[in-house]
Amino acid sequence: MDDRPNAAQIDYWNAMAGETWARFQEQLDRQIAPLGLEAMRGLEPRPGERILDIGCGCGQTTVMLAQRVGAQGAVLGVDISRPMLDVARGRPVPAGAAQPAFREADAQSEHLGAATFDAAFSRFGVMFFADPAAAFANIRAALKPAGRLAFVCWRPYAENPWMRVPMEAAEPLLGPMAAPADPNAPGPFAFADPDRVRAILAEAGFKGVSARPFDAQIGGGDIEETVSLTFRVGPLGRALAENRDRVPAVAEAVRRAVTPYATPSGVLMPSAVWIVQANAG
Repeated sequence: MDDRPNAAQIDYWNAMAGETWARFQEQLDRQIAPLGLEAMRGLEPRPGERILDIGCGCGQTTVMLAQRVGAQGAVLGVDISRPMLDVARGRPVPAGAAQPAFREADAQSEHLGAATFDAAFSRFGVMFFADPAAAFANIRAALKPAGRLAFVCWRPYAENPWMRVPMEAAEPLLGPMAAPADPNAPGPFAFADPDRVRAILAEAGFKGVSARPFDAQIGGGDIEETVSLTFRVGPLGRALAENRDRVPAVAEAVRRAVTPYATPSGVLMPSAVWIVQANAG
């Protein structure tokens, strides 16, 4: 039996999920970049700082942070997904940026340093911990006493048409769906309740916790790219894995559902997130 604290998530992100995100990183980065940038604006990285990027995935945000801290700073990206870290390590680094480091590590349980970092950041990388209070206590221990935390996480599924609309279009063709999982279980919407987020961070010792709503139109791919991506990530991708014979019919239904969101800049759909900020002490 695997007794690692986040064994299920480690296995998940090192198998098909991690490989899919690595393969489609360009489209996925483009889709969620505006949301990460809003959290980064809240963090206000400064030249010369040392910053920890939690759940750095394919490394786009790590490189962005490296540009902001400059050559005199340092950025460490940590993630549990080896396929995504392989992409991250191959990213070009602009002139004048810090050379980012990447480490395969579980931020819940592995030592990240003692009072080492000026700030910690995450773009959708902190909702998957089996014990989030323990994870954030570990992250806080890696921050200096005046350290800062900023991350972005999803608001409820119902408020996110970019994910909900394709799923609702597909549901009549997929038959009875499984009962909803525990909303607090590790997963993309585990931090949808801001009161739960505040309680977790307070338990971990953070002060001045805030969670402000932020909305943005995300996407940018054409209709076919959008349909293809919804088939590979999120709840629809998981549902179709057990209904491969229904893919053609579902594809047509999803195509019709996302077409009203097509713009000259690609398919853009509403998204809703929390921008969470806190202080280490």
